[in-house]
Amino acid sequence: MAEFDEQHGKLTLKLVYYGPALSGKTTNLMRLHDTLQPHLKGEIMVLETKNDRTLFFDLLPLGFRAPSGLMVKIKLFTVPGQVAHDGTRKAVLSRADGVVFVADSQQNQGVNNAESFQNLEDNAARVGLDFGHLPLVVQFNKRDLPGIFSQEELRERWQATPWPLLFSNALSGEGVVKTFEQLLYEVYRNIAERYTLQSEHGVAEADFVDAFVANQQQNPDISA
Repeated sequence: MAEFDEQHGKLTLKLVYYGPALSGKTTNLMRLHDTLQPHLKGEIMVLETKNDRTLFFDLLPLGFRAPSGLMVKIKLFTVPGQVAHDGTRKAVLSRADGVVFVADSQQNQGVNNAESFQNLEDNAARVGLDFGHLPLVVQFNKRDLPGIFSQEELRERWQATPWPLLFSNALSGEGVVKTFEQLLYEVYRNIAERYTLQSEHGVAEADFVDAFVANQQQNPDISA
């Protein structure tokens, strides 16, 4: 859940990149960080664990101010992908306001993707998140590799689910910003009424998304 400091007029949101080991969570965050203008981001911080790591950074470290004076900021995190670090996964996932599930497009990673997605659902329940209403975007990464599931096959498999499905090559940056932007839309729709973002604070959906992505650096390889 968002941290809402009514006394000081501040709303802090937590977004988490989740998925199996080596699916591209870290690369997504690093490329997103590369994409944004310097004034929009804090430094990337790394928490090292044995054979894995957790990354995080703040977007708009000082926040953007709504017409009402409300300050809004976002913190982004990755979870370690290895099963041995499940305790860290739960700690990072706790109080998340939105999640990007980063899956590996390679056909030989189908089981790992499924197990990791089930782990996300299980851990969401363990840390008190309502998985049925959690803003979630599914990204299939590594579209540049051979032996991958086709987009048509993946869309057919996921068409019965409520979550937006996106495709990326995080190494080149393709799809990274688009995925993040989609998550911002999902998060806004989930929290806008609860925190009266438009009615009381004058923050429309487009304003909310643009505050975090409109000023990205002009690099077509990254922003595609």
